[in-house]
Amino acid sequence: GFTYWSHDVGGFVTRSPRDLYRRWTAFGALTSHTRTHGGAPREPWTYDDAFEADFRRAIELKYALMPYVWAQAHAASAAGHPMMRALFIEYPDDPTSWLIEDQYLFGADLLVAPLFEEAERRRVYLPPGAWVDYQTDRVYPGGRWYEIAAGEIPVVLLVRSGAVIPHVAVAQSTSAIDWEHMELRVFGTGDAPATGLVALPDGELHRLVLEPEGDGYRLVDDPLEDRVTWTVEVRPRR
Repeated sequence: GFTYWSHDVGGFVTRSPRDLYRRWTAFGALTSHTRTHGGAPREPWTYDDAFEADFRRAIELKYALMPYVWAQAHAASAAGHPMMRALFIEYPDDPTSWLIEDQYLFGADLLVAPLFEEAERRRVYLPPGAWVDYQTDRVYPGGRWYEIAAGEIPVVLLVRSGAVIPHVAVAQSTSAIDWEHMELRVFGTGDAPATGLVALPDGELHRLVLEPEGDGYRLVDDPLEDRVTWTVEVRPRR
């Protein structure tokens, strides 16, 4: 129930086995705050080049999603909700959502199923509604179980259909993020408007509404029209 919760990626005391650390990094990147904290050596370059590339992809995902993370943190703090939430918090009327203990919602729109076993796929339950695989764009009808393979980043990550997830270009640090240029990634499978949240580091929280237009979407009543230049990307592509 804590708004912010995390863990020492890779463990604290001993050197983590390579595959465990690889899967753990992807899980850790999709929590409220991420750190590989503990006894040395745990730097990614002390493993091998392939592991370092895997590590980089997971951390760059966190940086690209920073506008989403920031907006969801803003909303969670205001409401007293956890950033990492059990499925039943968003789907209280779905009986199966009350039984799921090994996957979670990161904010309101991202569903995360970490790889807790040494495998590249796992069984995942999706709550009612449609869901889009973040890494493959495959669409899944909800309210049922699936066997889903992880993508290049070793985690199963899905997006609620109808969600708008703001992204930024990957930067060297959060202080170097270009908040004046954002991509709105629309995960839409129908003709209904898509919605999301956004907030600049020094500003208030805004709700975004994008309506279908031709093969894409257009932003309605831009709340940051004088401060942000937007690009819109539709997933899966129409």
